[in-house]
Amino acid sequence: MLLSVLMIVLAIPVWAQGEKEAVQVEPHKQSLTELNKKLTNPVSEIWSIAFQQNNYYMDKPARWNSNLNFQPVLPIALTRKWNLITRPVVTLFNSTPYPRVTTTGVDIERTIAFGDTILMFNVSPAPSIAGNWLLGIGPTFILPTAASDYTGQGKYQVGPSAIVGYLSKEWILGAFVQNWKSFDGDDDRADAHQMNLQPIAAIFFGEGWGIGYSGNVLANWKADDPSDTWTVPLGLAVSKVEKFGKLPVKLSLAIQWMPIHPRAFGQEWNIQIQVVPVIPKLIKGILFGS
Repeated sequence: MLLSVLMIVLAIPVWAQGEKEAVQVEPHKQSLTELNKKLTNPVSEIWSIAFQQNNYYMDKPARWNSNLNFQPVLPIALTRKWNLITRPVVTLFNSTPYPRVTTTGVDIERTIAFGDTILMFNVSPAPSIAGNWLLGIGPTFILPTAASDYTGQGKYQVGPSAIVGYLSKEWILGAFVQNWKSFDGDDDRADAHQMNLQPIAAIFFGEGWGIGYSGNVLANWKADDPSDTWTVPLGLAVSKVEKFGKLPVKLSLAIQWMPIHPRAFGQEWNIQIQVVPVIPKLIKGILFGS
């Protein structure tokens, strides 16, 4: 099913090229700092694929767990005034500890398997309308693609997503929020209702360097205890864009501390590594209109 979804996302007609093609500066001809700004901007016009490795530490129980996410960003110009931003997040593997009841007590086991998939679509006004403001709104979905009960929730989920922010010459400030509620899936699994809020704040320097906030605020609206609802991180990320030949790649290292987190299996620390290559746009120009 995952393959079918990705084929639908990528198989949007390419006949929009040719006469409707917009004049844009190719990414490899842009400055490193300008590329860093665009790769940080959630509604920019360039295509990229991110590989994000998260290494979490949990204090109860004291265990490390990790996941590797594959995150393409595929913006398409619907008209001269409106863009469609498609952002799948595919969990290539999720290494998760879980409790197992035995005759001698409770043991902590671990499983490593494919995780659930997020698929988000945002309609965003072009810079000719929004100026320096970054705006987007649309639906977001979670698909139960996990290969194990412990690496996914087993539920189809849907909800709203929105992006708001401001991009200046030297900094970006904004927020990207998604909220999901389950509507179908495995009847034996618990219903899900959750939120992911990503604050966006960064300052850009010369030669492609940037520094900013890192972390996602999580809320589990179905938590049994209200004190286990929130995960709130404090994090710092350092990023650098380099060109390998003509290929621009953003490299990022972040450290996050979660002073507020669920007591059991809650994330306390995270070391995050990102590698984000820019890829050629397969769909250029404008789909509708001239």
